Amino acid sequence: MRLFVAGLRKLIRRPASWVSVGLLAGLLSLILIAVGATAKEAAARPNGSAALLLVTFPGAYFLILSFILGLGGLISVIYAAAVAGSEWNWGTLKSAVARGESRSGYSLLTFASVAVLMGVGLLIAFLIGTLMAVLGATLAGVSTAGLSDSGALGRLPDQLGRSWIAIVEEGALGFTVATLARSQLAGIGAGIALYFGEQFASIFLPNVVKYLPFNAATAVVENASGGRPGGGIVQRLEPGLALVVVVGWLVGALVVTALFTERAEIAG
Repeated sequence: MRLFVAGLRKLIRRPASWVSVGLLAGLLSLILIAVGATAKEAAARPNGSAALLLVTFPGAYFLILSFILGLGGLISVIYAAAVAGSEWNWGTLKSAVARGESRSGYSLLTFASVAVLMGVGLLIAFLIGTLMAVLGATLAGVSTAGLSDSGALGRLPDQLGRSWIAIVEEGALGFTVATLARSQLAGIGAGIALYFGEQFASIFLPNVVKYLPFNAATAVVENASGGRPGGGIVQRLEPGLALVVVVGWLVGALVVTALFTERAEIAG
């Protein structure tokens, strides 16, 4: 618990923690306001009215979460990789081990601190996104009556919990890569490559890619039509199965992190 609390205090003071949340919330806000401001032009285009779903409640709640998982996936990878890499670059892991701390315990508790801050960031981004969706709906002249839909509000805690697990899983991949590379820059670069490599692989292996970590993470929340798998090149997994796959990737990444940290050479 002592190491966990210390990790939280350390990460809260890092500019990267606030910049990551600000970047995600800012991008989401720009998209939602742009949708509302260009509603008339969008409606005139073929299938343009579909864009208004982003600012039409109650479906907007779940589309906002989907956007957070998509936009936030890369941000979470970069943030977690930066944190893990700094433990090696700045020598904090070495100092902790010298004090008698467990190698794997220190690494896993550091990631637990990252996971908690990711949850806080998710809530902040979702609240800001909801406010911007209301603003976008006002600009577009779309009714916000669905904002208080009891069915949607009742499902939100479950969907937020699923989203948090998905964001944590994506961050765990960046954390593990940076730990294996023992470097912030190498971890961030490799994490970005994995993220975009998975998107590129969807062209050739659509039936495989849906089980890979980033695509599975985006499928853990229901869509505006009630949670049915989406279309496109890659067919989304059913949300329940996607959550199982995501947990599997998360556990696997943390096991690799713990084993590597226990056996790694940190002297010097």
